[in-house]
Amino acid sequence: MTDLSAFPITRKWPAQHPDRIQLYSLPTPNGVKASIMLEETGLPYEPHRVAFDSQDQMSPEFLSLNPNNKIPAILDPHGPGGKPLPLFESGAILIYLAEKSGKFIPQDAAGRYQAMQWVMFQMGGIGPMFGQVGFFHKFAGKDYEDKRPRDRYVAESRRLLGVLERHLEGKAWILGDDYGIADIATFPWVRNLVGFYGAGELVGFSDFPNVKRVLDAFVARPAVQRGLQIPAAPAA
Repeated sequence: MTDLSAFPITRKWPAQHPDRIQLYSLPTPNGVKASIMLEETGLPYEPHRVAFDSQDQMSPEFLSLNPNNKIPAILDPHGPGGKPLPLFESGAILIYLAEKSGKFIPQDAAGRYQAMQWVMFQMGGIGPMFGQVGFFHKFAGKDYEDKRPRDRYVAESRRLLGVLERHLEGKAWILGDDYGIADIATFPWVRNLVGFYGAGELVGFSDFPNVKRVLDAFVARPAVQRGLQIPAAPAA
């Protein structure tokens, strides 16, 4: 049996199945990228809930795996060369899991780079901008009378949705006919923008029918439906 005791994170979240990928996460738009990918690939894994309300992400154990105190993070007991691999940053995790499984990323070099460019597009644009809209629309930003910051992020979010809208014309998924990590990176954030953040009307989501069409197809996937609930909330 694999020994993960050298990793301090396993002291706070003991591995019941140390031969499986250990996932440390929460069902946020970034967190579910990892759980959806794991569900889609079928790679064996064990989820651990990193509770923000108890500041788990700031614990020494979690920081030993991700010094940036963000979810998700993974610990793969069977990483490259057969050695355990700790990894953080959701985009890096998606690429790693795609390469490990040989799934959801093109096998040709040009296609792989195209997939990565759209993952980076999400990481650098969609995630940060949609997150700011959420702050100013749903959370503490409501306390600011000056709406210029909110409107700045709304305008940029509309621009990014427009990029997606035009790109998705005539396509089933971001890379065309094949579903993959670009979609898994992107659509949890689109779902959150119009769902949890309730900003659909604010950003004029009805102006982006291609984005809505692909979002609906994404959410309909059984692995996505499972991944959106992982790690599960504790029983009441």
